[in-house]
Amino acid sequence: MLNNITLKNLKIGAKFNLLLILVFIASILGSGIALSSVLQTRAQNEVTSQAQILIQMVNAVRNYTQARIDPLLASRLETNPTFMPEIVPTFSSKEVFENFRKKPEYKNFFHKDATLNPTNLADKADSFETQLVERFRNEPKTLEITGFRTLSESEVFYIARPLKITQQQCLRCHSTPDQAPKSQLASYGAENGFGWKLNDIVSAQIISVPSEEIFANAKRTWTLIMGLLITIFAIIIFLINFLIKKAVIQRIKRIEKIAQKVSTGDMTADFEEISNDEIGGLAEAFNRMKSSLRIAMDMLNNQS
Repeated sequence: MLNNITLKNLKIGAKFNLLLILVFIASILGSGIALSSVLQTRAQNEVTSQAQILIQMVNAVRNYTQARIDPLLASRLETNPTFMPEIVPTFSSKEVFENFRKKPEYKNFFHKDATLNPTNLADKADSFETQLVERFRNEPKTLEITGFRTLSESEVFYIARPLKITQQQCLRCHSTPDQAPKSQLASYGAENGFGWKLNDIVSAQIISVPSEEIFANAKRTWTLIMGLLITIFAIIIFLINFLIKKAVIQRIKRIEKIAQKVSTGDMTADFEEISNDEIGGLAEAFNRMKSSLRIAMDMLNNQS
């Protein structure tokens, strides 16, 4: 009830400004939410695309090592006194990725074949990575896990995929110590990296890409666009308010003042409106009404 009374007491200009402000607020909120969603999705797609490209690159190195390097060096494993880690796909992919990370702009990109029981303890899965491996083991149909985590004091987006022993030749170095090359045992010992079986998921291949800067850029873009939208909306509201005041309110106020003079008996006042719009038509109707009122008053005066 109070709101209705308050609205009724407001002048046209105030009512119109209130409506414009409400439309402005609703438009800004709706635009802000929609724009934020679009930019967040775009940022998410960007980091996902980077991670997918890198994981494909790493897998290309792994496949090349397994298909081309392994056949060349396999015969030397027993005769060579020093173990050649280049024969191991995980080693090759890790080395290539470390070379990639030497450029400053890529230093916060990470790759790891996180393994529960690795030959090289540098590949040992941490607690978070262990959970990923266990999940892949418990959920055989899950082929990829994505998410965010903190590495080197920065937030990164990661893609994890299961690594399964699918070829018998992989067990050459990982079945039992007595089957492993002597050079391997000399380099890594006989305690780690054994007991693997065919079709076992032994590790999670994880690629991590920095995400903070991409999402920060999205936030800066959102702030810039929202600033521009608010400025544009404010200018539009100012122009509309100016035009309404000039083309409607001021003209209505003039008609109101003249009508008050006529109501007090001043028949010399004239509703001067030369435009052909609705307000001009209203002024012309008032002029006709004033003329009719003058004729009626003259008739009454003559009769008396």
